[in-house]
Amino acid sequence: MSSNLKGALIALLAFGVFASHDVIVKVLGGNYSPVQLVFFSVLLSFPLATITLMGDPKPSTLRPVHPYWVGARTVTAVITGLCAFYAFSVLPLAQVYAIIFASPLIITILSIPILGEVVRVRRWMAVIVGLCGVLVVLRPGSTELTLGHLAALVAAISNATTSIIVRRIGSEERPVVLMLYPMVANFLVMGSALYWVYVPMPVEHLGLVAVLSVLGWTGGRLVVSAYSTGEAAIVAPMQYSQILWASAYGLLFFNEVIDRPTAIGAGIIIASGVYIVLRESRGGASANRPVLRTRSRHDTATSFRISTFLRLRGRHPEDK
Repeated sequence: MSSNLKGALIALLAFGVFASHDVIVKVLGGNYSPVQLVFFSVLLSFPLATITLMGDPKPSTLRPVHPYWVGARTVTAVITGLCAFYAFSVLPLAQVYAIIFASPLIITILSIPILGEVVRVRRWMAVIVGLCGVLVVLRPGSTELTLGHLAALVAAISNATTSIIVRRIGSEERPVVLMLYPMVANFLVMGSALYWVYVPMPVEHLGLVAVLSVLGWTGGRLVVSAYSTGEAAIVAPMQYSQILWASAYGLLFFNEVIDRPTAIGAGIIIASGVYIVLRESRGGASANRPVLRTRSRHDTATSFRISTFLRLRGRHPEDK
């Protein structure tokens, strides 16, 4: 088996694990506020995050080199987690994925002012076509847009902002800082709001939250393994396989069937994202390759970020 095929298969498994994570979010979201779910998810993730942080051999403080950028990255990561958890709780799985898949398109746009990236006509066309796909999914004017749709859209935008900030400062900030600050912020912010939304959780539901943390950790480690095995241009598009998992899980557990506009819109968004990845993988087409080097799905700040863990292992996100 070739390394690229092996990397792709590992990535497919990883995103299947992540989809299972999101199914549990949806199940629990029917009974609990996303604030409560994010709080306990990050709380139970701290032991696993500690294991990850122990892999950082660099002696230093936890003071950020770029405090304002780290602060902005922390805020956007917290927003992504809260909005994504809420969207998964109230919308069909496939619809949430279709909207969040717009993140690479937004990353491409944000790379211009933040990274100084030059986006030429072909990538601009891919972005425009992809955003049209988002409109197909949302169907403004022909269907009622809910807070869930808004939350998914905000999650896509804030996740893209998080990713591009990490690309901007990642080479100078310690991975520990980039990982720990958003987790601590989630713990403090959600913990402060817990008083108004807390509902007692039976032990079996607490167990499901613990499973959330384990699935997030496992999925992340599998993605790291996939990128360590295969080329990024092969592994990165595998994230779109989550729409297949969403279709299967949605039908099996929630009696959800993907409607035609969602399927068409998702197809347009995915095609645009894959084109941008392939375009960035070509030499000379992009100076920063912001989408190709993001190497993560939406960042909920409840577990480690993929590119951060790669750096902790001594493999910089730009190495492949």
